[in-house]
Amino acid sequence: MLVRDFSFELPDELIARHPMPERGASRLLQLDGNSGDIIHGHFHQVLDRVNPGDLLVFNNTRVIPARLFGHKASGGKLEVLVERVLDDKRVLAHVRASKAPKPGTALILEPDVQATMIARHDALFEIEFHDDNRTVFEILEAVGHMPLPPYIDRPDTEADKERYQTVYNEKPGAVAAPTAGLHFDQPLLDALVAKGAELAFVTLHVGAGTFQPVRVDNVLEHKMHSEYIEVPADVVAQIEATKARGGRVIAVGTTSVRSLESAARAALANHTPLAPFYGDTDIFIYPGYDFQLVDAMITNFHLPESTLIMLVSAFAGYEHIKEAYRQAISERYRFFSYGDAMFITRQQGLGNRD
Repeated sequence: MLVRDFSFELPDELIARHPMPERGASRLLQLDGNSGDIIHGHFHQVLDRVNPGDLLVFNNTRVIPARLFGHKASGGKLEVLVERVLDDKRVLAHVRASKAPKPGTALILEPDVQATMIARHDALFEIEFHDDNRTVFEILEAVGHMPLPPYIDRPDTEADKERYQTVYNEKPGAVAAPTAGLHFDQPLLDALVAKGAELAFVTLHVGAGTFQPVRVDNVLEHKMHSEYIEVPADVVAQIEATKARGGRVIAVGTTSVRSLESAARAALANHTPLAPFYGDTDIFIYPGYDFQLVDAMITNFHLPESTLIMLVSAFAGYEHIKEAYRQAISERYRFFSYGDAMFITRQQGLGNRD
């Protein structure tokens, strides 16, 4: 299985660089993972696809303003993208500079934040902030920029602080949004509950690694980045109750899929029933994976040759996704984080190569 098998040509004008005026105004491509049937519609039709007794699982992470600009004390400019907050004073971050800072290098981050690069861990830099009055999160909220993905090639704006967040965000820690959730507003969530669906919330703090290209030719040689997840006990109970009554588990976004399937993988490895899960996951889902929990998913359109397009190909079938993307391009859907969405049901009977 080669990475280039997941490539496609996307016209530049189909990259959504700005959100729609309203969250629910996006289009929706509905794909049946068994038959391959495709229906073109609008996102509000999600309500028609969800049945009473279904469980929708959302990722309640909150995107932090993780991008900082500044310079070394010696004068060289740099850009810092926080990958993970370690504690109230320290972060792991990507640093872009003409010359990588060495341990002990003093950093001055705009407008007046003092910090020091104290250690390097492979591609990431450990940075300590020097502010006795504010935590890392407080500093980022005060001076940080929203970490828009690289394909949104414009400066972030004040509007992005609200639109690059889900309406149900709760736990700060992500440096990229769980974008399938951006389409949901509170009236739609209320309508889903009124219809008889249940809502559940897991946490996956999306890292900048989600945008890193796959740098190998063979899919099986790719090493997945790690991200922190939480699948609480109440969600486990909701899943068990949903399965018992014949309802479907519908994951909102690939991050929710990876969270749920990580918990299921841990249970299989330990030969135990599904249990709460707190910790890092490096789960890599590609065609041949045997899904344990997720029956349907809502997701955006993903980058060519990315691990996420591999995940949806595993879920609905490689040929079905290939055709869905071909039609989406032909029908002028908007792609990526601020783009349109898909509702996909799982293809049955796939073997497990995980």
